[in-house]
Amino acid sequence: MTRSKDTALIMIDIQNDFCPGGALAVPDGASIIERVNALQEEYPLRVLTQDWHPPDHASFASNHASAEPFSAIEMPYGPQVLWPDHCVAGSGGAHFHPNLNTDSADLVIRKGFRRTIDSYSAFFENDRETRTGLEGYLRERGVSRLVLAGLAFDYCVRFSAVDAAGLGFDVTVMEAACRAIDLGGSLDEARADMESHGVRIIP
Repeated sequence: MTRSKDTALIMIDIQNDFCPGGALAVPDGASIIERVNALQEEYPLRVLTQDWHPPDHASFASNHASAEPFSAIEMPYGPQVLWPDHCVAGSGGAHFHPNLNTDSADLVIRKGFRRTIDSYSAFFENDRETRTGLEGYLRERGVSRLVLAGLAFDYCVRFSAVDAAGLGFDVTVMEAACRAIDLGGSLDEARADMESHGVRIIP
């Protein structure tokens, strides 16, 4: 069934480094791909997001002396988890998973390419000011409803969904087409945060 023309499917960061064997693998991450591919057939507008970091990105633990991955520091824009190096621009890890259908995508949004700012959301970088341009694109296409799927439920999907709701979009997250990192209770926190912002979560 094809959905209304005012609805877009946003597929978040289904990249090799977030799938098994990748540098920042989300448990069972690749298992969503068949479902995501099927969802693409239902929506008239399809957007892919892609983490795309320079090798000296400030969110990489390797770029901070003695820092351990998954520790946290304060950045000018607030707390920042330090991640293993991942999705380095142009690397195999940054490529979309080979089983993901990318041919039907209307737009690819790359995020996190500014060295000093991480970017979880498809709409804003983590300073909460720098926009990716996705909102304007969706408005120009007459989109008011969004359906989100991808990786990881408790980080990039969460922040994208909350930001989209804050911008006035009607937002649904297909949880069965997502997987979570669940770092220190982040899964339950993400679910509560999205629901508190009016995001519908379909289990």
